[in-house]
Amino acid sequence: MMQASAELQTTIVSALTGDPALTAMLGGPKVFDRQPERAAFPYLTLGRTAVVDWSTGSEDGSEHILTLHVWGRGGSKQETYAIMDKVTNRLHDATLPMDGHRLVNLRLQFAEARQEPDSPAYHGILRFRAVTEPLAS
Repeated sequence: MMQASAELQTTIVSALTGDPALTAMLGGPKVFDRQPERAAFPYLTLGRTAVVDWSTGSEDGSEHILTLHVWGRGGSKQETYAIMDKVTNRLHDATLPMDGHRLVNLRLQFAEARQEPDSPAYHGILRFRAVTEPLAS
């Protein structure tokens, strides 16, 4: 299950950093595993991932709940909303390539945008649900 999760994360990062419009909005391919110390806003970070066995009696599979964080400049939520929309449009129902697994589906489950306490930054949260299954060997 964890190999599928690592593959899924890799293909999502590739999809996001390979999108010219999103890269332009971020000012570069700024998608990070964790919040960088000194990165200029805006940028994306990969958040929590939970993986659950989604196997049936005859087929193996995994359900992945993954969170993406959008970090935008202060002043207005509009930048954060625009980036959230671009990420959602790129990933929701996307068919993304994986090496050893097949992405059955990828769907947005939850979105939230808020101003961070004691900070001018806006924080967007996107939670996606994905189902993967291993490729037949």
